[in-house]
Amino acid sequence: MNTTPQAIRGTQDIFGAEAEAFAHVVETFERVRRLYRFRRVEMPVFEKTAVFSRSLGETTDVVSKEMYSFEDRGGDSLTLRPEFTAGIARAYLTDGWKQFAPLKVATHGPLFRYERPQKGRYRQFHQIDAEVIGAPEPMADVELLVMADQLLKELGISEGVTLQLNTLGDGASRDAWRAALVEYFRDHKDALSEDSQDRLERNPLRILDSKDPRDKPFTADAPRIDDFLSGEAQDFFGAVTQGLEAASVDFVRAPSLVRGLDYYRHTAFEFVTDRLGAQGTVLGGGRYDGLMVALGGPETPAVGWAAGIERLAMLVTDAGGAAEAPLTAILAVEDDAALPFALKAITALRHQGIDAEMIATGSPRKRFDKAVKLAAKVLVSFVVKDGVPTANLRAGDTTAERLAVEQVLVSIHP
Repeated sequence: MNTTPQAIRGTQDIFGAEAEAFAHVVETFERVRRLYRFRRVEMPVFEKTAVFSRSLGETTDVVSKEMYSFEDRGGDSLTLRPEFTAGIARAYLTDGWKQFAPLKVATHGPLFRYERPQKGRYRQFHQIDAEVIGAPEPMADVELLVMADQLLKELGISEGVTLQLNTLGDGASRDAWRAALVEYFRDHKDALSEDSQDRLERNPLRILDSKDPRDKPFTADAPRIDDFLSGEAQDFFGAVTQGLEAASVDFVRAPSLVRGLDYYRHTAFEFVTDRLGAQGTVLGGGRYDGLMVALGGPETPAVGWAAGIERLAMLVTDAGGAAEAPLTAILAVEDDAALPFALKAITALRHQGIDAEMIATGSPRKRFDKAVKLAAKVLVSFVVKDGVPTANLRAGDTTAERLAVEQVLVSIHP
């Protein structure tokens, strides 16, 4: 009987090419967020449960079915974070971050949701996240969207990815649209799916993005937000689309793209692809001007997006990107007496930014053959001649890597 502990169902260990793709996503995100001057923040892995129940809504699936909540020894209810935005909003209100408004922040790390594991989705998963808090102007939305577009392009996965864009209007526009949707769907309630019947009174916007075929005939003819937009809301969305056009970011209008929670306003967006099966969203977000009020703070405009690192890494791998880079230098110590010099050499190479490995164990006669099999760009053997440790660069073309290695070796030669 195998008694070796197994991984928890719905989690994953990441290694090899998958780990390289994962790291490539994070490194690219960090580089891009610095280009856009987004400040790095680190958020707690768990928060008081109220942070998420108040921000995500008591009746949402995330809160009612998917959160990992527990009571600590002091009797407080704590929850492993299922997303970043609520924690960042809480910190903005409690940690004095308001003095930096408009505040641009970015983070990444693990999140936790109890849901059915599927391709690209695990119970412990990871996201990158970018938020702009305290900026009511549509240019904040534009900057986030341009940043996301550049990220996908620099990851090499923008081919076949489409930016879907919609507006939810301002508060008055959304309320009028919501009332019209309730009235419309009530006339067809008995024909709707069970989920949509449940959503009808408390979250009718979610019916619009239902995937159930029973709902499709009714969602197609449902009232559209455009019929309820105030002049101010029309101007806001127009400024967003004009900004994207000026920045050469392609998009398509997606009237059925919605956000169910009441604090979402104006811009809603998703970058989608058909290369991930049913889970087609690569990156998504929107403007959530009403969230701070839900958390007990003042009216505060905010907009942000998040993307699953696992999904991005899958696309990077499928596109042939982020393969492990070939080894630059391999050092074969063919005489143990030359080991101190070889250690000095490999340290100097790494200090100069040259990746290197060394073979100095096992039979000295077999070390060179082992080094050859690693197919590094530069092979250096270490022997002792006339009592002096010597480094020999093996025959090969004169390349930039070979010249760089040779320069380091010359500088440390005894």
